[in-house]
Amino acid sequence: MTSNITLLPEVEAAIGALAGPGGYLLPSAGLSRLLGVGPADWLRFGRNWDDLERDTHMADGGSYRYRRYGQYDLDPGTGELVLLPHAPYRQESDVNPLNGGVDRLFEPLTDSFTGDPMLPTLLVTLGRVFSAVDGTQRWNIKLHPYRITAGSEVGRPAPEGRHRDGVTFITSLLINRINVTGGESSVYSDDGERLLTTTLSQPGDLLLGDDRRTLHSVTPLHPVDTTAPAHRDVLVMAYTAG
Repeated sequence: MTSNITLLPEVEAAIGALAGPGGYLLPSAGLSRLLGVGPADWLRFGRNWDDLERDTHMADGGSYRYRRYGQYDLDPGTGELVLLPHAPYRQESDVNPLNGGVDRLFEPLTDSFTGDPMLPTLLVTLGRVFSAVDGTQRWNIKLHPYRITAGSEVGRPAPEGRHRDGVTFITSLLINRINVTGGESSVYSDDGERLLTTTLSQPGDLLLGDDRRTLHSVTPLHPVDTTAPAHRDVLVMAYTAG
């Protein structure tokens, strides 16, 4: 079902950590080997983050978040990946007390984003990793490309604080970080034990978590040089058993 992906050392380590404590950091070098990509691929894919739109649904009044949204269905056995019709995004208030409880309509993913050759390889590979953990045969994947800016207004990658997203597996993939400090990511068990803390720093650094058993948070961002643009770009991929 999951092909020979489970024989790769990067995958074995991820499967073991997700089946065990519930969180894992896959550094860029490992993910790049797994996907068969290099710096030019990350640079090309990252240009899509220059085409995000400001999130106007922030209940804290913040104007620091830019994003788009889309979702796919995935059969991890065959690798069939289907882009679903655009629709509002919704989380309930018990999951997201800051922005939940309402339908939020964001701009859709661009053709350049969905057509990038790295994207299907990334989504199918992660789906197969997660299926190797719990045997799921079908995934719904919600994609959230984010840019969090930092300047006179503090950038908050996780304004809701320590939280879960109400999905099966959650990932945060660093695309780029420019002129910022902060953005330290942590994964916690349900009883509050800190399982890991890291600052995603290289394009392709990937943090994975079992969202059913862990919570996660990210510290605020501040500019290093207050006279220059400052931002952190990530792709959040949320996998829910279909």
